[in-house]
Amino acid sequence: MRDIQNKTDIEFLVNTFYKKVKKDSTIGFFFTEVAQLDFDTHLPKMYNFWESIIFKKASYAGNPMLTHIQLNRKSVISKIHFEKWLMLWEQTISENFLGVNALEAIQRAKQIGQLIQFKIK
Repeated sequence: MRDIQNKTDIEFLVNTFYKKVKKDSTIGFFFTEVAQLDFDTHLPKMYNFWESIIFKKASYAGNPMLTHIQLNRKSVISKIHFEKWLMLWEQTISENFLGVNALEAIQRAKQIGQLIQFKIK
């Protein structure tokens, strides 16, 4: 298994992750019903977000904190939801990648999840 090496890998990771998310009974509804995401628009934003995180490129422009605060007002995002999100993220990475960037993606997801949980309370 190899590490996350480029944006193509990030696109594969994000696409694979969101396939799991959409089907998940614990968190899928946030994306499909509460946020009613247009995945054709959302996924490229997530490619850029994770490219910015993993490769330190300034390709993402947005405010994920505000987005999650607004989402939490529509339907409360609990610790269980964050745990499931992180579990699916870690699972997707560990099934497909191994290396420094893969570990960075997991660690940063943990930090992001903790920060969002703190801010939406």
